[in-house]
Amino acid sequence: MAAKKTKTHFGIDPHTRHIVVGAFRMKLPESRWLRTTIGVLLVCGGLLGFLPVLGFWMVPLGLLVLSHDSHFVRRQRRRLAVWWASRKARRNTR
Repeated sequence: MAAKKTKTHFGIDPHTRHIVVGAFRMKLPESRWLRTTIGVLLVCGGLLGFLPVLGFWMVPLGLLVLSHDSHFVRRQRRRLAVWWASRKARRNTR
């Protein structure tokens, strides 16, 4: 039997509307207002990452949630993804 190679993803799956980080999946709420509130709270909590319980990991997760509704954040996330992919491709060609 051939083993199926799974590709790791990062972002929002447009078909299922889940946040995907590797093998972790979480469904986003249907309400735009609720998604925006969750995203802003995650970013604000991440800025207080030096406190116990909160962490700096909350900032990218909050920006990922916000990128679902905000054109500006989505554009910046895509720019970062393209930069990261080209950087990774340059390192692999060396």
